[in-house]
Amino acid sequence: QVQLVESGGGLVQAGGSLRLSCAASGRTFSSYAMGWFRQAPGKEREFVAAINRSGGSTYYADSVKGRFTISRDNVKNTVPLQMNSLKPEDTAVYYCAAKYTYLSSYYTSMKPYDYWGQGTQVTVSS
Repeated sequence: QVQLVESGGGLVQAGGSLRLSCAASGRTFSSYAMGWFRQAPGKEREFVAAINRSGGSTYYADSVKGRFTISRDNVKNTVPLQMNSLKPEDTAVYYCAAKYTYLSSYYTSMKPYDYWGQGTQVTVSS
């Protein structure tokens, strides 16, 4: 079991940057593939970015590719999401998720993930 807590959300102007962080409990953080998802009002939750256990493999949704960067620190047990060149359409509640795995895979859909954080609000103004 792992507990996830997102932080770093807030209000930012279009074109600005924001850095989110997902903090995980426990000593087995390196056994979890991690992902970031977001959900805008009235829309379904969508994939944003994923990273494998080691941090050697990442994958991004087309909508954020080139602007967002996911990474991980397996010592601090955190998964930052650096968001640059923010757009109003990035406004959403952002969630981190974890999947226990022995593999080096990353996961781009919600279905495989075992644990979810409570979410943090990101609002990008025009």
